[in-house]
Amino acid sequence: MSSKKRDLLKDVIQHIDITKINSTDIIDSMRDMSFSSRDTARAADILQMMIRDKDCTNWLTMAGSSSAGGCMQVYVDMVRFNMIDCIVSTGASIIDMDFFEALGFKHYKGTPFVDDGMLRSVYIDRIYDTYIDEEELQHCDATIKKIADSLEPRPYSSREFLWETGKWLKENSVKKDSLIQTCYEHGVPIFVPAFSDCSAGFGLVLHQQERIKEGKPYLTIDSVADFRELTDIKIKAKTSGLFMVGGGVPKNFAQDTVVCAECQGLEVPMHQYAIQITVADVRDGACSSSTLKEASSWGKVSTVHEQMVFAEATTVVPLMASYAYHKGDWKNRKRYRWADIFKK
Repeated sequence: MSSKKRDLLKDVIQHIDITKINSTDIIDSMRDMSFSSRDTARAADILQMMIRDKDCTNWLTMAGSSSAGGCMQVYVDMVRFNMIDCIVSTGASIIDMDFFEALGFKHYKGTPFVDDGMLRSVYIDRIYDTYIDEEELQHCDATIKKIADSLEPRPYSSREFLWETGKWLKENSVKKDSLIQTCYEHGVPIFVPAFSDCSAGFGLVLHQQERIKEGKPYLTIDSVADFRELTDIKIKAKTSGLFMVGGGVPKNFAQDTVVCAECQGLEVPMHQYAIQITVADVRDGACSSSTLKEASSWGKVSTVHEQMVFAEATTVVPLMASYAYHKGDWKNRKRYRWADIFKK
C-alpha cells in the first residue's frame, strides 16, 4: 500500500453501540418538540408498538449507506435483541458493507472535498465522506465467487444464497457479529431483490463466466423466488410492521407483498405499522416509491400507525433503536425464525 493511500485510510468508521447509549430521555423530550424531532419520537413510539404487538412480524428494509456510515451494529443489535424478524435490503448494505466487514475489512473517515481522480489513482472508492479500499472490495467479489463455486449449480433466491453465505461466515468470518451471520444464527431471512447490483454481482458474473468457459452448469439468482418467498412470510405472518431506512427497491418490494398475496386470491391485511426514514422529496411523485399515506391508496400500508421521518438515517436510527433497546419490551417477544419455513 502506498504511503498516500495509507494516510487516507487511517481513521476507521466506528459503529455506534445502542446498548451503551441510552436515548430514552432525548426521545421523551423530543415528543413535546416540533418538526423532525416530534416525528422521530412518534416513529420511536410506533417501533415500540411493533415490538409489543405479540402477533406482529417486524421487517427492516435498508437502502442507502447508513451501514457504512456507522449504523452497522445498530441493525445487528436489532436482530440480536429480537426487534426484527425479516430484512429486505439493497445489495450494497448487505454485501459491500456488512459482508465486506465480516471479512475483516473496514470503512474509513474521509471528506467530500477531495480530488476524486486522485482517489481513483490509489484505488479508493468514496461514499460522500467515507472511504473504501477498492482492492479489498475486489477480494469481497472473489469471495462471493468462491461461495458460489462451492454450491450446487441451480437457481437460488437471494434469501437462500445469503443463508449459505451466513453458514460460510460462521466457519470463516473474521468479524463474528456481522448482520449476515447474526441473521443466520437467529433464523432471520435476508432478501436482496436486486442482488446483482453490488459486489455480489461481480462475483457471480465471474462464477458464471468461468463455468460457461468450462461447459459446466452455473448458479443463478431468481428474483421471482424472492418475491414469492417474501410474500409467503407476509401471508403466514398476517400482522406486520415495517421499519424502513431509505426507500427504493427494498421498500417497494416489502410493501408489494400485500398486493402479491391479493393477486393469488388471498386476503391479507395491509402492513399495520410503518416507519420510513428518508431525505427524498415527495413532489416528483417518487419519494423512493411513495409516501406511506400514498402507499395506502395501493392497499399496501395502513395509515393508522405510520410515520414519515424526513431526516438523514445516521442521525435518527440510533436514537430510535437505542430507545427500543432500553425500553426492554423486546425481551418478551416471540422469536419467529421465519427462515425455518424454507428448510427442506
